[in-house]
Amino acid sequence: MKTDGEQRAGLLYGIGAYGMWGLVPLFWPLLEPAGAMEMLAHRMVWSLAFVGIILVVLRRWAWIGELIRQPRKLALLSLAAVVITVNWGVYIWAVNAGHVVEASLGYFINPLVTIIMGVLLLKERLRRTQWIALGVGLAAVLVLAIGYGQPPWISLVLAFSFGTYGLIKKKVNIGGLESLAAETVVLFLPALGYLLWLGASGSSTFGSHGAGHAALLASTGVVTAVPLICFGAAAIRVPMTMLGLLQYLAPIFQLALGVLYFHEAMPAERWAGFALVWVALAMLTWDALRTARRTRAKAAALRLTVAARAEGPTDRPARASAEELQPGAPDPSRAPVQTEG
Repeated sequence: MKTDGEQRAGLLYGIGAYGMWGLVPLFWPLLEPAGAMEMLAHRMVWSLAFVGIILVVLRRWAWIGELIRQPRKLALLSLAAVVITVNWGVYIWAVNAGHVVEASLGYFINPLVTIIMGVLLLKERLRRTQWIALGVGLAAVLVLAIGYGQPPWISLVLAFSFGTYGLIKKKVNIGGLESLAAETVVLFLPALGYLLWLGASGSSTFGSHGAGHAALLASTGVVTAVPLICFGAAAIRVPMTMLGLLQYLAPIFQLALGVLYFHEAMPAERWAGFALVWVALAMLTWDALRTARRTRAKAAALRLTVAARAEGPTDRPARASAEELQPGAPDPSRAPVQTEG
């Protein structure tokens, strides 16, 4: 069991991780005039450099040999690298193209997408509240599609790509830092090749817009890795239910930035769609907390039952031995046998 101090630290790490992810829309416009693809390539290249330094400092290399001997895990991590590249690329483009609100919606509906994947791919069974929440979420997407005049493609691509990424990571079961290192190794050569091609064609902004711009592009590695490290520190210190609640901080911050800072339009039908999504998420959260509470209560009752059964057989002989030591105690061998109904 984690101490109160560890849980408080985990809560701060979690708030830091999701807070940084929520505020990252402020960062990508600073990298212009670089395009989304150039930003994405720099993110891949500098992430590997930054993570490599951390691994050297921590001396965490044993996992590499184990991973090389598991081709299935390597294949899954390569697929995860491709999927998260799609997610990153669409997100960076969406932010710089003025679709911060729609991008935030993608991460609001991500839990609903995860449920759909669990039912379709993992054959999981849903409770009634989860089915209702899923129906409300689908109604929200329909309302938003009517409001946009088309399906919210940015939100759906972000939600499904991140949901697929999470599903693959669940199958791989490798630490966050190690996973990021492996994924960026897969992405490094294509990204570096693209950056070299941009430089050869004269289209690169890395060296042509001053040292400040080059430093910002290089800092994409820090912006990628630091929240992930904080998330990993939070995941081992706080319960999953708490981590699940904290994940809503990122899209809440993104939505607030989109409306208040970037001044994106929020007509009534868009608010209605978001409201339905929030109702669905509230239902899922309530159901998860109720289920977790019941599970803890059953586990506590089971522990008490097991403890009582373990103490029962040893308690009586101890009492009998004490009675035998008393002067004038009857011979136990002649005592009447008692049976319990």
